[in-house]
Amino acid sequence: MKAGNVLFGLLLIGLGVYAGVKFKDLPMLKLNDTKEEISISDDTLQNGAHSHRRPVDSIIYLTNSEQATIDLFQKSAPSVCYITTLNQQRDYWSRNITEIPSGTGSGFVWDKQGHIVTNFHVLQGGEKYKVTLSDRTTWDATVVGVEPNKDLAVLKIDVKADQLHPIPLGRSSVLKVGQSVYAIGNPFGLDQSLSTGVISALGREITSVGGRAIRDVIQTDAAINPGNSGGPLLDSYGRLIGVNTMIYSTSGASAGIGFSIPVDEVNWVVSDLIKFGKIKRAVLGVTLLPQQYAQNWNIEGVMILSVSPESGAAKAGLKALEQTRNGEIIYGDIITGINEKTVKNYDDLYLALEKYNAGDKVKVEYVRDKEKRSTDVVLSNQ
Repeated sequence: MKAGNVLFGLLLIGLGVYAGVKFKDLPMLKLNDTKEEISISDDTLQNGAHSHRRPVDSIIYLTNSEQATIDLFQKSAPSVCYITTLNQQRDYWSRNITEIPSGTGSGFVWDKQGHIVTNFHVLQGGEKYKVTLSDRTTWDATVVGVEPNKDLAVLKIDVKADQLHPIPLGRSSVLKVGQSVYAIGNPFGLDQSLSTGVISALGREITSVGGRAIRDVIQTDAAINPGNSGGPLLDSYGRLIGVNTMIYSTSGASAGIGFSIPVDEVNWVVSDLIKFGKIKRAVLGVTLLPQQYAQNWNIEGVMILSVSPESGAAKAGLKALEQTRNGEIIYGDIITGINEKTVKNYDDLYLALEKYNAGDKVKVEYVRDKEKRSTDVVLSNQ
């Protein structure tokens, strides 16, 4: 019995020694490992089976398309400015005059001389104007010229050339439906906002503030909201292809249909406004019968009401409306075309002639005594 107890004791001692040796060979548990295990355990206790959060990847991955858009915005945004329209108000009692902001819009730098292009309707009704550049500096602006019939205007600020970043010009005559476009402006007063989209349609016609038609307008689904007016529409190279002018919407906010004046139109209008302060139009040297009378008389074209002496029209032999002593009306020549381009109304003639300069010769098609005729007319300045 005693021998059995001795053997049992020796067995226990041997097992203890063996266990001690094995425990010594195990790797030491690090303090931070212990904390990690504790944190996992605590998280598990608090959130059930929820595992610990994975580390966040701080590297930003961009597609080529995204990077191109970012580069375009960073390159073009310094050219876009914020325009504030001010009106003056006199206090009834003190008679002091204060300037009250009456509207805002967008514009962009045209050249290094400080010319800023925007919409005419952005300035309409204002008495003073301020331009805020992308560097947050604000400058008083003077009006160089306006053209309501094209909804375009030019301001000028007195600023150093190195603060100005003109937008390069593209061409609107080569645009395609489906082409990517980018609008930068100040919608709802939020400056330096970018919206993207495509050209939805070309050759649209809208009516300007001045009541004249603007043709070959660009339609886009890039979001254009109040405050975007006067801002640039750019192609994927950052070139100006249009000036954002209006939206089609029942709510007053963007509904996916915006319109931009094509850059080919903008280029010659702005150049004239800077050089002359107004548009220098080439004219035939005639006045026309008001459109309502032409409609009442079922005239297809525009009838000449009078011809200016020594004008190109007078030298070409065009005849005006006459009234005899007996009160009989003799129709004047009815212009139906300019250089093979059909003229049905005043807008047609107005737009056909704006492509030419004074001194250019155009072929005028007209009807006299129900007979179709044509003659060459040398255009003169308005």
